[in-house]
Amino acid sequence: MSAAEPRRAAERLNGVRGMNDVLPADEALWQRFEDAVADAMRAYGYRRIRTPIVEHTRLFVRSIGEVTDIVEKEMYSFVDALNGENLTLRPENTAGVVRATIEHNLLYDGPQRLWYAGPMFRHERPQKGRYRQFHQVGAEALGFAGPDADAEVILLCQRLWDELGLVDARLEINSLGQSDERRAHREALIAYFEANADRLDADATRRLHTNPLRILDTKNPAMQSLVEAAPRLSEFLGDESRAHFERLQALLRAQNLPYRINPRLVRGLDYYNLTVFEWVAEVGGAPLTICGGGRYDPLIAMLGGKDAPACGFALGVERVLALLREQDESAAHGAQCDVYVVHHGDATLEAAFGAAERLRDAGLDVILHCGGGSFKSQFRKADASGAQLALILGVDELARGEAALKWLRSASSEAASAPRQESVTLDRIVERVLEAMTDED
Repeated sequence: MSAAEPRRAAERLNGVRGMNDVLPADEALWQRFEDAVADAMRAYGYRRIRTPIVEHTRLFVRSIGEVTDIVEKEMYSFVDALNGENLTLRPENTAGVVRATIEHNLLYDGPQRLWYAGPMFRHERPQKGRYRQFHQVGAEALGFAGPDADAEVILLCQRLWDELGLVDARLEINSLGQSDERRAHREALIAYFEANADRLDADATRRLHTNPLRILDTKNPAMQSLVEAAPRLSEFLGDESRAHFERLQALLRAQNLPYRINPRLVRGLDYYNLTVFEWVAEVGGAPLTICGGGRYDPLIAMLGGKDAPACGFALGVERVLALLREQDESAAHGAQCDVYVVHHGDATLEAAFGAAERLRDAGLDVILHCGGGSFKSQFRKADASGAQLALILGVDELARGEAALKWLRSASSEAASAPRQESVTLDRIVERVLEAMTDED
């Protein structure tokens, strides 16, 4: 390139479509959510497990089912260039948790209550509430056979909604029965849909002989009347399956937890049996499933472990956060710190550093202004930080052995009428700030 030739601007690189950054402005809501999840899981005795993002492809083919949309069209799979293994970015994590449970013999010491959180990956068209990288939180109760475990994971969800202040989620439940009951229902479904083949769309036609239960979950409005008139699984349930479902309902009623039986509720994964449930909420004016789960007794044996029952759920983090934002926009914006330190620079800078460190030693979150600027511009940044208090170190205050404490916001009307700024000696800064924070609480 000659000296006279202009330098080309570097190409701007963007993130992969459907894989989103979580920016600092959103982090406060994510942190609030994650804290609530950890508290709820701890309250029920669930312990966290962390599994790899990458698993062998055959794990998901065996567990999810070869003729599901996830396996057929949505998985990010690749061949490991080092050893030729077929690997996949996890599209869900129940299979990974069960694989780890078997591999490390976790059920040797008895049933396990486990939970996980992290990113999942599905290659689908990005749209509101659906992303190619999305995050899930899940709980898995492994080794528990009764409807009491089903009720517990449902109640755990409700406690999480309560802790988050989420008020619009509604519970729907159903029973898928056992394999022989589903087999009889499947045969009846195939016969019914074959008799109405001219009314099936392309997806339903493709699924008719491979996974007809998924036809019941169609979102095609033109097929709704056909689906409504289809044979219902409840008509094929045996006594044990009915008793399991009725006991679950009794436990939910005893805890005053409202629910609706949805006879068309199915799960998209092949390993479910008996109880299935979903939490549904209105997001952007449209119903959206924010959490789904149920019982999956066959899965542990399907993946090579000793036969053992299990149940659990997974919730979509982005969907829950969207609901929280819609419900209360102010909930999305948390404070960056407790105290913002404003100073004149030069001679006051060392004192400002010392005061900030002492406040941090006392357990407070503190932002020390950097980069210079007038007091007016510093106070704008202090207010934007969400801090309750500004600690001001000016030249005149420092000469008197003092600092100024300014209230930036108040938690109550009574505090709002109190003096908005006061002087405090340098040796009492920590004590007075802690008193002020306690008064605000």
